[in-house]
Amino acid sequence: MNAKDMSRTITRQLTAMRRFARALTGNAFDADDLVQIAAETAIRKRRQLREAERARSWLMTIVYRTHLDLMRQAARREAALNDPDAAPDLAAPAAQQARLDCAAALDALDALPRDQRAALTLIAIEGHSNEEAAAILDLNPATLRSQVSRARSALRESLAEDAPVPETEDRTRLHQVK
Repeated sequence: MNAKDMSRTITRQLTAMRRFARALTGNAFDADDLVQIAAETAIRKRRQLREAERARSWLMTIVYRTHLDLMRQAARREAALNDPDAAPDLAAPAAQQARLDCAAALDALDALPRDQRAALTLIAIEGHSNEEAAAILDLNPATLRSQVSRARSALRESLAEDAPVPETEDRTRLHQVK
């Protein structure tokens, strides 16, 4: 694949790459940096992509591996990537209950361990199959399913603790999506 074709492919997948990077980093600024580094890596290593139809999975793998590399570098330098004092407060008061519910769900997702958050994001948000997500994360499919199950259970618990119990029997529940 030539550089021009790879640039087009990256452009088509940019939104998905940013969503995944945001789920991994928990910070929009770090996510943009991660996607930039991953895009540069993809262009540089474009000849390693054997099947063009697997470009999305290949790019997501690069995003994930780049994130792991950055986390290792930060640990060696003992510098936190996500310093809460340095980042602007992303939460804004919402006037509608739906926005509050959405913010609570995002907070609960961000509170998950990195491995569970990555697995759940690839399956539930990005729509990858278990096999694709397992390949991206370099996991056994059974391990991936276990992480997704634990992540969903943790989200249910977290959201159930935060949600006020309505007086009526009409309750909104978090559904498991296969």
